Amino acid sequence: MIGFALTTLITALSLLIVDLVVPGVVLANFPAAIIAAIVIGFINAFVRPILSVLSLPVNFVTLGAFSLVINGLCFWLASLLVPGFAVHGLIAFLLGPVVLSLGTTFLNSYFARKGIGSSATVTSTSTLETTNK
Repeated sequence: MIGFALTTLITALSLLIVDLVVPGVVLANFPAAIIAAIVIGFINAFVRPILSVLSLPVNFVTLGAFSLVINGLCFWLASLLVPGFAVHGLIAFLLGPVVLSLGTTFLNSYFARKGIGSSATVTSTSTLETTNK
């Protein structure tokens, strides 16, 4: 349960970064960011795999570039379901999920290095540090 809460918090913080950096992405407040993080998690878990399988031939022809469209579509779909979260324009549609992914990756690695969250990551890091000494 703590892992789900931490993942949701990290995604919500990353959404606030997206709101600041990407023009066309609008978040009304922090509770909207938390709800959007939960909805994005569910969409990525249930809708995105179906879209990825259905678009596999197009993704193959475009050498994976169509994945940006799938990510943007999932991001936009979440904005339709969450009041206080909106995605306007093509730049927000394509760039929003990329910035969200970068922010989430950075925050996940930051919390893992601080020892907050997954114990498996922390254990492997401390094993590496002991081995190098």
